[in-house]
Amino acid sequence: MSVGIILHIQGEEPIMGEMEDLPSPTDVLIKVGHPRRIDGKDISYLADSVTTVYWPVARVNFLEIMPSREDEQIIGFVRD
Repeated sequence: MSVGIILHIQGEEPIMGEMEDLPSPTDVLIKVGHPRRIDGKDISYLADSVTTVYWPVARVNFLEIMPSREDEQIIGFVRD
């Protein structure tokens, strides 16, 4: 099952995508599937047919892990 992420790269706009597994501390590259800008548009410096990109961990500031649909169903809106 893939995990939705937002990848924050040094000097670039955030990129949304999917990862099969979260990176381990020993990884030097991060594999991101279906990369796109936050607004859903294509990334200008990638070819139109690209479906997977590897980014070096050294260029990554941080990753945001998006909740899965199962997580959203488990933790619903709570009203006090």
